[in-house]
Amino acid sequence: MASLTPMLLAEIHKGAKVLVVDDSRAQRHLMSATLKRAGYRVVGAGTAQEALGYCSDPDIRLIVSDWGMPGMDGPEFCAAVRAMDRPYSYFILITSKSDRTEKARGLDAGADDFVTRPINWHELRSRIRAGERILDMQEELREKTRVVETTLSELRAIHCAMEQDLDEARKLQMSLMPPEYRDLGAVGIASKLLTCGHVGGDLVGSFPLSQTRLGIYSIDVSGHGIASALMTGRLSGLFSATEPHRNIAFSRQVDGSMAADAPEQVVARLNNLMLDDLDTDIYFTCILAYLDLKTGGLEFCQAGHPHPLVLAQNGQVATVGDGGPPVGLIRGLTFERSIAQLNPGDRLVLFSDGCTECTDPSGKMLGEDGLAALLQTNAAVPTNNLLSKLERDLRTFTEDQDFEDDVSMIILDYQGCTQPKELSLADQALA
Repeated sequence: MASLTPMLLAEIHKGAKVLVVDDSRAQRHLMSATLKRAGYRVVGAGTAQEALGYCSDPDIRLIVSDWGMPGMDGPEFCAAVRAMDRPYSYFILITSKSDRTEKARGLDAGADDFVTRPINWHELRSRIRAGERILDMQEELREKTRVVETTLSELRAIHCAMEQDLDEARKLQMSLMPPEYRDLGAVGIASKLLTCGHVGGDLVGSFPLSQTRLGIYSIDVSGHGIASALMTGRLSGLFSATEPHRNIAFSRQVDGSMAADAPEQVVARLNNLMLDDLDTDIYFTCILAYLDLKTGGLEFCQAGHPHPLVLAQNGQVATVGDGGPPVGLIRGLTFERSIAQLNPGDRLVLFSDGCTECTDPSGKMLGEDGLAALLQTNAAVPTNNLLSKLERDLRTFTEDQDFEDDVSMIILDYQGCTQPKELSLADQALA
């Protein structure tokens, strides 16, 4: 029987711990001595029961076992090893059996490979080397799996933290929104923001211009993520409802008082601010409108935003506005002023394109005609409930699919200056 030479064994990985199981003392000692000379750490056992006691050692990476042994044979020993809670070891059965059914029994028991008697030591060397390669690949795979699991755990923690931050950001963004409905006597104002993500890029609001004039705005910042939400926060601060000197719509007069500039001048000022002071590729569309509470006269600047709609008291819907370019794209643009007249009972509706671009399951968009139809259908609904009803209608139209863009609306219900309540509230807001 030939033995492995040190030169050949030197090609095998050194240091692995091998369990040799054979009821023949001579065969066991020969194989153990040969493997030790090659640098392996070897443990020998004369029975399977004795070998199971060694299998609690996690360093044992290879097991070479005889098939025919008294008591528990090789396949039974292999099955017992596989049933243990221990690291995987490469299991080689040494057998004189050539019957395929018997070999299938060994494979079913969990054996990885076979060496037939009489043993060809070169073949055994190659099979041990193959076993070590497989174990090394398994170890590498386990390490990569560990790294992946660790990375996934870290990503989950980051994602959880981001979710918490976004939830807080959503709360902060919603705090920028006015109450869903305010009764100012001469006017009622309803507003709503539905973001397609945690935060969005839409903003609506109002502010007093004087004791008898009111400003309202609707803004749709490009995109609908964190950057867009940050921009809405910046813009919200530019339209202060309580501090005219902090409101971009106002300028200081010669006598030191604050007065509102024309809406088209304010939008041009915003355009210059976006291009000269803010280093960003973000732009936005908007409508800035001024309402005379006594006369119902409306003047507004439309910058890339959908046309305002007027829902008359008789249920008819009219489109007003002349359009205009978005804010923040081209330096030095001039913007135009449009005018309209509201009669008592009319409702001015400003909205972002997320409303009209809602799609049904077939991909058909609602469109401005569809929104006008919804307004006509709900003409009898009071303003304080109208936006909630319109939201339900939009979700019905989309069949409860998620909105693909932010949806925002603000409705001004003009009742005419017949009640003193409005003036006192305007005075408080200007104080």
